[in-house]
Amino acid sequence: MDLDMAQVRAFVRTAEELHFGKAAGTLGVSQQALSKRIARLESLLGNQLFERGSSGVRLTPAGERFLPPARQTLASADAAVAAVTAAGEGRPLRVDVWGHLYAPMRTLAQVAGEAGGLVSGHGRDLPSVTNALLRGDVDAAFGRVHPPLHAGLTHRLVRLEPVDAVVGADHPLAAEPSLRPDRLRGSVLWAPGALDRLDFLHRFADRFGIRERAEGVNLGLAHFLGEVAADPRRFALLPADVPLPEVPGLRSVPLVDPTPLYAWSLVWRTGCGHPGLTGLTAACAAEARRSRWLEYDPARDWLPEPPAADHLKRDTP
Repeated sequence: MDLDMAQVRAFVRTAEELHFGKAAGTLGVSQQALSKRIARLESLLGNQLFERGSSGVRLTPAGERFLPPARQTLASADAAVAAVTAAGEGRPLRVDVWGHLYAPMRTLAQVAGEAGGLVSGHGRDLPSVTNALLRGDVDAAFGRVHPPLHAGLTHRLVRLEPVDAVVGADHPLAAEPSLRPDRLRGSVLWAPGALDRLDFLHRFADRFGIRERAEGVNLGLAHFLGEVAADPRRFALLPADVPLPEVPGLRSVPLVDPTPLYAWSLVWRTGCGHPGLTGLTAACAAEARRSRWLEYDPARDWLPEPPAADHLKRDTP
């Protein structure tokens, strides 16, 4: 029995999404084409893999047994293809980014020289970059990871960056040398888009009781902070290392007790065999040691998702 990898991939993606439409979207095929692939696989195996009903889609017992080895099969197939194409073409590592307002490229640029040949793209958000990784359009990506991350991807924490509050000169807290996050409760959090799509800002607001929130359009950092400076009740959150544009009256105030940290991660498709990935992860680890990028004290700092111990141990002296 020879398995068709397209059919196996359709099964695995649908098993992970438990939604035919979403699975088809991530694979870049129609829902009808996805359903046909799964039907052919079920016919080949002689077993129904999904139960389809009014309450949704779920795996049958046969589907649950088939899923782990199916994932292993896909990973092996992807690794085999990557080993040939990466070495044969000698092409640079394709790296995408997301989180444009927070300028992920300024961190990636610090390791690019040591990592070797890189070419970068510009993703819109984590879901779109996830799809690009899964399709093989890019080899790796860089930005903030938040759960749930697709099961076909691997990520490595690279940097934990302190976050400042940015306010206008007329804001009542503009003259403070530092602020506890909860002192911003009487202010309005200004977000560059729908807050439910901006996970870090959403979690910050919930954690520190910021009830008033307003959303604008992301037309770039200067425009975004100009809107902050124009309203004495607004504030924005920016990583401390982001250079402020020349907007009159802006003030960046460090946040303390606790200090919010923005987590940057490198993400790649499980089984990716491009040789440049090893160089990039090594360069990130070396810079993390030199610049103390991964310092984290739960008594002093706040993260929406505290890092796993193994992330910190392998990247610090």
